[in-house]
Amino acid sequence: MNRLHAFMLAAAAAALAGCAAPQASAPAPANSGVVKVTSLGGFDGEFCAQDRALVFEDPNGTRVLYDPGRTVMGPNDPRLGKIDIVLVTHTHGDHLGNAYTKAIGAGTCAAPDFSVSAIPNGNATNIALAKKAKVVTGSDMPSFFAAKFRANGGNPADSILARFGGSVTVGGVKIATVTAMHSNGLDPDYIPGELGKNMKEAGIWGDVGLATGYVVVFSNGLSVYLSGDTGVTADQQTVVRDLYKVQLAVMNIGDGFTTGPTESAYVINDLVKPNTVIASHANEAGTQGGKVREGSKTARFIQLSKVPVVVPLSGRLMQFDGNGRCTAGC
Repeated sequence: MNRLHAFMLAAAAAALAGCAAPQASAPAPANSGVVKVTSLGGFDGEFCAQDRALVFEDPNGTRVLYDPGRTVMGPNDPRLGKIDIVLVTHTHGDHLGNAYTKAIGAGTCAAPDFSVSAIPNGNATNIALAKKAKVVTGSDMPSFFAAKFRANGGNPADSILARFGGSVTVGGVKIATVTAMHSNGLDPDYIPGELGKNMKEAGIWGDVGLATGYVVVFSNGLSVYLSGDTGVTADQQTVVRDLYKVQLAVMNIGDGFTTGPTESAYVINDLVKPNTVIASHANEAGTQGGKVREGSKTARFIQLSKVPVVVPLSGRLMQFDGNGRCTAGC
């Protein structure tokens, strides 16, 4: 056997040994895992008038509470569990939470009972303080939350700014604020002392800047649009769809105060074009016995939408893959 032949045999043996050797496990793909979403509404198994609150859980365990409003029973609501981030789109009582329900099922689905006051802090603030969570807001809202934290023994640095055009990453979750065409006055009830009293008497609300929506990007690649209380805007195409390429949208449909079902369907069908949309902010009893009520705004939105509509029944766990498609619970 000459030296060349011996070298070739040795090389072939080494290659075969390499093929037989155990291989290191490949890294998980960027879109692995699912985002878990749960509605914390006022009535178990229903979609009711004041339902706003959603909890998103990233595959890495980070939990995000969106607009707790009045249906989360304060910081001790057993449905909350661990909360790492609180998102508040604007400071109106049904989102920040000037009051909250004393019990699941209090009142009626169309007119829930919110008899527990959360003034002067707000439900979102009290939850964030108790859970030691970060509150992420845009516009001029961070200074309001920082002041509430400071006054209640919390850390003002836990109020984090993400203003239009920028983003922050908390717990592996990327958060950007986007335009929401809506008012954002701060009720003087949240302002202590004579200043708040005088503003109340004069009918003047505080200025905390513009209302916002959010785009949240999770670690499995899922990009979610949280509309807040917006009207129709061009940014829903140029920013939400073209820039952030969202696959899942949470869209307000309540009419009067926000877009109605016809306008919301236009936003979803022609501007945002996600793979799935979760209905929100219906301002009605959208379901009865867990079924969509015939003739409701919720039913109208479902009829008009060209993409699958998920009705968020309170307490039901939903799961979404990295492309915004529901894999369970929808």
